[in-house]
Amino acid sequence: MQRVTHHGRTTAYRAADRGGEGSPLLAVHGSGGTHEVWKSQLGRLASRRPVVALDLSGHGDSEDFEADPGWETISAYADDVLAVADETDADVLVGNSLGGAIALHVAIERDHDFEALVLAGTGAKLPVLDDLRGWLESDFERAVEFLHGPDRLFHDADSRYVQLSTETMRAVGQRVTRRDFETCHVFDVRDRLGDVGVPTLALVGEYDHLTPPEYHEQLAEAVPDGRYREVLGAAHLAMLEEPEGFNAAIVDFLDETGV
Repeated sequence: MQRVTHHGRTTAYRAADRGGEGSPLLAVHGSGGTHEVWKSQLGRLASRRPVVALDLSGHGDSEDFEADPGWETISAYADDVLAVADETDADVLVGNSLGGAIALHVAIERDHDFEALVLAGTGAKLPVLDDLRGWLESDFERAVEFLHGPDRLFHDADSRYVQLSTETMRAVGQRVTRRDFETCHVFDVRDRLGDVGVPTLALVGEYDHLTPPEYHEQLAEAVPDGRYREVLGAAHLAMLEEPEGFNAAIVDFLDETGV
């Protein structure tokens, strides 16, 4: 892992270049996750384009901060992303779930010239079920079990990936995971999507019940240069469950846009 220090804390990231061309893609994980969710992009997509994946503050090997859920948290996570982008010269931002919300926040609120966005398993508004919010506060194991139920994080994934995701969320822990989901719950940029000024791919797993395909269709319609793509046979963590389809969609998008 490599590290960059900013805003009084250290953010860890992993970079992979297996002969790819162009500036790196910067991949941002979702709630309760780490850079490990991007293992198939670091391992496979990096042969086409260098890939960088970070641990947001409080996740994996990155130092934490003190912040309330919502604007304060998403702004701090955006600082993590921009620090790593500046360190690695990444010019395409790929965000999953909470990571997609951070990508939209950066595109709308920050002065940074990414050339394209990939918004995967996310939306312009990310409401969280009241039951899940309650379990995240009072019964974390039940929340983890719920999220790994059918057609939520996974559709029909290899058990090793389900185990990886479960262990990662437990390691990130209740406090940070709850902060992530509460930040998602209040996120809403539906009236700001016209401000996204770069080519944007809304990419969703066919069976994603957490952020369903209609969320992504709405993104693709509302962003000025937006487009839509589904990954067959996958749910919310399509990049891990069906990496070939996920990676191919990104490569096609970059080829079409010339980024």
